[in-house]
Amino acid sequence: MSKAIRLYDFGGPEKLKWEEVQVPAPALGEVLIRHTAVGLNYMDVYVRTGLYPRPLPSGIGGEAAGVVEALGKNVRSLQVGDRIVYMSFLGAYAELRVLPASGVIKLPAGVSDEQGAAVLLKGLTAWYLLRQTYKVKKGDVMLLPAASGGVGLILSQWARALGARVIGVVGSEDKQALAQRHGCHQVLVGYEGLAERVKKLNKGQGVDVVYDGVGKDTFSASLDCLKPRHLMVSFGNASGPVAPFSALDLARRGSLYFTRTAGSDYLGDPKARAQGARELFALVKSRKIRVHIGQRFPLAEAARAHSELEARRTVGSSILVP
Repeated sequence: MSKAIRLYDFGGPEKLKWEEVQVPAPALGEVLIRHTAVGLNYMDVYVRTGLYPRPLPSGIGGEAAGVVEALGKNVRSLQVGDRIVYMSFLGAYAELRVLPASGVIKLPAGVSDEQGAAVLLKGLTAWYLLRQTYKVKKGDVMLLPAASGGVGLILSQWARALGARVIGVVGSEDKQALAQRHGCHQVLVGYEGLAERVKKLNKGQGVDVVYDGVGKDTFSASLDCLKPRHLMVSFGNASGPVAPFSALDLARRGSLYFTRTAGSDYLGDPKARAQGARELFALVKSRKIRVHIGQRFPLAEAARAHSELEARRTVGSSILVP
């Protein structure tokens, strides 16, 4: 027997139950994975609360690193003992699990299990935002709310490596230095009067692109920071979903462009995930992206980890340790 977190009802962190589960032997094309580190992502909160509904009961969590313990028939790409990482398979909050071999990615030498679990989903999110949604180039000026969060710290470093100038925003002074150490050229504290402060830093102009994972609380301020005919990218709802708005709001602010991304539209193809992972891990190995693991929680205490994440008491990436 093994243990895992199970979800029977949508709601608060107390809905996460640590239970014994039966783990089957790997079937044709599958592998048995022993987890060594599990990623904690805000998407997990959306699943738990029902914002991203799933049939219940279910597991939770979609990102982890581990070691291959057993192979099903016809698995040629992996061997017992290989270190792997994966994302987008619900049920990662577990000690052991079975997965399709085609869905896992080998961890290269020089990238630890903890780094892999902390960076894959966030890093591939940064990859598609910077390389697909808006192709950041040298000289671009970018605004990044929640710059000290898990995705924010990776986005800022990657954007800087591409030659962009990054203006970060954080909610408190204690997070300012962290954002500055991880790629931001300037970091503003708080969101009041944001547009005026951003333009003061940028010679009276707005920015070329905003990447906003906060949602409801920063939506209007983020739009106000853009140059005319430039792009606002919303990729998360940490403060709640953006409320309905009129298209005329975009016209009045300077014929702005707006998109709300879904990772599945960019990362649903295994070839795209593999390409993004190659670029990501190369940057991690070269230390152009430094993975900041700010918190480690026992997997059995996933409910406490969710409470800390929702209260914005975490910085950088967090992992759950089986």
